[in-house]
Amino acid sequence: METVASGSPRPNPTRNVRLQKHLAACGLGSRRACEGLIAEGRVTVNGLRVSQQGVCVDPAVDLVEVEGRRVGVERKLYLLLNKPRDILCTSHDTHGRRTFLDLLPGIKTRLFSVGRLDRDSEGLLMVTNDGDLALALTHPRHEVPKIYHVQLTGLLSPQAMARMRSGILSEGQTLRAERVTLRSSRDQEYEVVLKEGRKRQIRRMMEELGLRVRKLKRVAIGTLTIAGLRSGAWRHLSEVERRSLVTQAGGIHLPRKDVNTDLDEGEE
Repeated sequence: METVASGSPRPNPTRNVRLQKHLAACGLGSRRACEGLIAEGRVTVNGLRVSQQGVCVDPAVDLVEVEGRRVGVERKLYLLLNKPRDILCTSHDTHGRRTFLDLLPGIKTRLFSVGRLDRDSEGLLMVTNDGDLALALTHPRHEVPKIYHVQLTGLLSPQAMARMRSGILSEGQTLRAERVTLRSSRDQEYEVVLKEGRKRQIRRMMEELGLRVRKLKRVAIGTLTIAGLRSGAWRHLSEVERRSLVTQAGGIHLPRKDVNTDLDEGEE
């Protein structure tokens, strides 16, 4: 590989993957974290220490090492998890509370959730190590619908339901529901469909309407449903399901800078 005076490989547009993206695919962290590894001089390519961003590599040809340890691309995992209440969607909690990873014993791959459910919410959670697909699924351009069953402390008036569809201002953001339908007047339960994913979106909308959420459960993300999956259980996606998600995400992977990070929080 051609080198520059610093001893770092020169950016080569003929090679097909940026180094930080390759490191992230190998499970070394987010792309930003991997840029930090490069900046700290902890990465070598074909024995040469990399000291600049923008280097591209061919994973099938180039030897990439971090602190002397060879790294390779992780097998992509796509899981569906039925998250119970009192489980956090973060990978690590400083207070020792249980996270979704505690429900996946034996899986050593670095995983993250696609969108989040807060501690008091439950239901369908997609878990993966495919960051590109995860970001594409949460991007508003593709409007992947997410369906929730929500029990309230009261019934919504027709006017309140119309406000949810047209938009409710909360904390400087306009929050909208794609669809709101009554499931049970006795249980004061509604089905709410979102095509955006602002943090605690449904709860914030209800607060503006003078109601509180008693129970919130996500039952579907796009074509994926929670049917047949008991609370706390998980399963692998089928190849048909994975391909369907790729189609819903536009069939392309978006650059990270094109994603509103607030959307990564998902509901809720």
